Amino acid sequence: MSGPSTTPAAPRKAATPRKPRAPRKSTTTGAPSAAKSKKVTEAAPSAADRPAAVEPAKPRRRRRAQSAPTAPPVAVEPERQAVRVPSAKVALSTASVYPESTAAAFEIARRLGYDGIELMVFTDAVSQDPDAVRALSDYYGVPVLAVHSPCLLVTQRVWSTDPWEKLQRSQRAAEELGASTVVVHPPFRWQRDYARDFEVGLARMRDETDIIFAVENMYPWRARSREWAAYQPDWDPRNQDYPKVTLDLSHTAVSGTSAVAMAQDLGDRLAHLHLADGTGLARDEHLVPGRGNQQCAEVLEGLAIQGFSGTVVLEVSTRRAANRAEREADLAEALAFARLHLAAPLVVPVTGSRP
Repeated sequence: MSGPSTTPAAPRKAATPRKPRAPRKSTTTGAPSAAKSKKVTEAAPSAADRPAAVEPAKPRRRRRAQSAPTAPPVAVEPERQAVRVPSAKVALSTASVYPESTAAAFEIARRLGYDGIELMVFTDAVSQDPDAVRALSDYYGVPVLAVHSPCLLVTQRVWSTDPWEKLQRSQRAAEELGASTVVVHPPFRWQRDYARDFEVGLARMRDETDIIFAVENMYPWRARSREWAAYQPDWDPRNQDYPKVTLDLSHTAVSGTSAVAMAQDLGDRLAHLHLADGTGLARDEHLVPGRGNQQCAEVLEGLAIQGFSGTVVLEVSTRRAANRAEREADLAEALAFARLHLAAPLVVPVTGSRP
């Protein structure tokens, strides 16, 4: 029997370390093991530490219309601007077309839209014939609203040299033509008898007719440094007791008088207006309103506020116009000025709802 081998055993090789295997994915659907749950719990932050989840905003849904919709809110306006236009008519003086004829004045008045005519009884033979004037009025459809008596220096021999005869014929012409007003100047200083009885004679004529006799404001005559009174009893109608007056704004320019002040002082006696302008020269300019320094707009607006019912007459000079087109342009501008300013702002309180 042999004994144990004395040959030493071969040494073992050191074991090569194995690479760690990747953990297998769990194929089970159940709950994770306790160890895994612990690891997950340690790694995951608590609910308190996690930010709240933000859900995307949902589109707003339109509210269904209610069965009984409420009324919209009422918008209250404290006041609204309106315009009040008086019943006054705007007329064209036949003198405004000089050196053209009376017939031309009717034609232009109709084309430009004037409300009527003031007949200046002048050296033109047609202007002195009421029948011829009535034919023109009927043909063009433009009424005669006033008659200006022939009391100028250049018409001293028209219809007579007797000033009372002139006034009586002016009255008859106004009655025949359907005009309401006769415009008359105060007497010249050298017409002594006429000047002495002027106010009394006018009062007598007023008692015999419905025609209004409106005495016009004039001005002192000036030459170089001299000034003298050419009219009697006075060129300023505020100093007399005439019941009705014509206010001429070219004349206020010559006299250096405030047209607004004169209109206010006359009050209800102001029955007729000659609308023109001036620059304050010693001569009677009769410019288109707006081309001088007179208070034309202010006078018209003041009359509109008062509800003026008389007649506004454009008595302007167009004698320097080169032709008919230029003359009509001036008269159209004058009419537009009168229409624009013969209106008063009227504040009307308004309450209600806006659509």
